[in-house]
Amino acid sequence: MELNEQETIRRQSLSEIVALGIDPFPAELWDINASAEEINENYENNKIEYKNVSMAGRIMTRRIMGSAAFAVIQDSSGKMQIYIKRDDICPSEDKTLYNTVFKKLLDIGDIVGVKGYVFTTQTGETTLHVTEMKVLAKSLKPLPIVKEKEGEVFDAFTNPEMRYRQRYVDLIVNPHVKDVFIKRSKIINSLRNTFNSKGYMEVETPILQSIPGGAAARPFITHHNALDMPLYLRVANELYLKRLIVGGFDGVYEFAKDFRNEGMDRTHNPEFTVLEIYVAYKDYNWMMDFTEEMIENVAMDVHGTTEVKFGDVELNFQRPFPRVTMYDAIKQYTGFDIAGMDEGGLRDVCKQLHIETDGSMGKGKLIDEIFGEKCEKNFIQPTFIIDYPIEMSPLTKKHRSKPGVVERFELMINGKEVANAYSELNDPIEQRERFEEQLKLTERGDDEAMFIDHDFLRALEYGMPPTAGLGIGIDRLTMFMTNSVSIQDVLFFPQMKPEK
Repeated sequence: MELNEQETIRRQSLSEIVALGIDPFPAELWDINASAEEINENYENNKIEYKNVSMAGRIMTRRIMGSAAFAVIQDSSGKMQIYIKRDDICPSEDKTLYNTVFKKLLDIGDIVGVKGYVFTTQTGETTLHVTEMKVLAKSLKPLPIVKEKEGEVFDAFTNPEMRYRQRYVDLIVNPHVKDVFIKRSKIINSLRNTFNSKGYMEVETPILQSIPGGAAARPFITHHNALDMPLYLRVANELYLKRLIVGGFDGVYEFAKDFRNEGMDRTHNPEFTVLEIYVAYKDYNWMMDFTEEMIENVAMDVHGTTEVKFGDVELNFQRPFPRVTMYDAIKQYTGFDIAGMDEGGLRDVCKQLHIETDGSMGKGKLIDEIFGEKCEKNFIQPTFIIDYPIEMSPLTKKHRSKPGVVERFELMINGKEVANAYSELNDPIEQRERFEEQLKLTERGDDEAMFIDHDFLRALEYGMPPTAGLGIGIDRLTMFMTNSVSIQDVLFFPQMKPEK
């Protein structure tokens, strides 16, 4: 392994620390009774509580002044200034811990445990006066330098791609990044609390599946050696959750990792998180109302308001959201009324709109291309697009009063789909016919068409009550709730090409 100059110096320091009889990676427990955030927020109002503090953190800055020094350490909650006086941490004649270890052998990035009492400096800064210090972990690589100019903090990474490859470093030097993931956790907890308050049950379903059902998507394929059979990473968990509705649960939900072997861009990652929920004896109208409630709850739980800044736009998540049919949206933004058009007519519309098509595309995909190319971008505020053509929705119940369409909606935010929901198709005979139509598309070369899941059809034959189902893309929802322009910013470890 080739080392640069800084890494070589740090390894030399490590050797010298070991030679002094100090373990740079000790195993014993270091008791912590306070955090940086707690001390900074509460000390001025309750000084007596902070006379015997024990904390630990990473050294972020040092300012040595002879026999004393100031430093800043960072724990999981934030930063804390500490004051170290040589004679306090080295009460005996041996001043090695300060003179040699702290002044010469410790570096920015090293993790130390400190004990002492809190006081306020002459400049008014809350500070821990250290009376005991211990090396807990030596850092062998230097941290990137965070640049500041005129009060503005700049990204420590000159190559943004390295932020995603080395997220552990990104989290250390860019505190705002941690805030995104704290909010992501709040989003998931908000949704979970809403579901639990209604009495719905959280469940788990298989990730490895013999049939990649529940969505029109290209799957990842693997091989099970013992069974000598192909298996697929799930593209959706829908069909398993509906099996549980057949089994007698009135409401089930799952936060699922799904996988699709497709393109990558600012809103797509091959591994992503989806929330899916299914509730018996409900329909898509009920689910629209429920979706508004849960999204509004998320905004309030994360931000304390329904108005959320995203780029130059202020998104308003206060319910109710507008509801626009897909055909009306296409007519509004293209001028074409495609209701009732056959495949040839749709291809002609695509040609006039300069939308590329190929022979594998059936009516559903052609309509989806028209909407995606010409309409999606116009729906900035949360909007429900409702009543999709039947060809686009093989798992959805036909509309009860509008021929040719199904009871489906998608929630659009800032021009992107965030949620997808149906009145679920529960007629096993019609469901088989829909699957067979998908099989014909596969034969035409559509590698995203659905497989026929015969066991799911068997489950429907036992009877599934009328059911409403919903899927929400957690990653995209997090993007909008945290003002993040790329899906890579809301995934701890996004998929990347191998490093050269």
